[in-house]
Amino acid sequence: METVNIHQAKTHLSKLIAKGEPFIIAKSGKPLYKAVPIEEPKREPRKLGFLAHEKWTIPEDFDRWAEDEIAEMFGVKE
Repeated sequence: METVNIHQAKTHLSKLIAKGEPFIIAKSGKPLYKAVPIEEPKREPRKLGFLAHEKWTIPEDFDRWAEDEIAEMFGVKE
């Protein structure tokens, strides 16, 4: 873990934070503070539009509905 003095911390704070690693701020060589990044909880993606309401669900086979009728319209035989 990197140790920096107060002056370095003030001068290069954005660079130290951008690394995303913990570091120690010291005064006269004595550790005073430990800076650690905060981990954000993972969020599930939001549903948009009509799918936002929980009573709406999409069936697993939605992309195969009316498959036979569509094939018949285009003259495709299986």
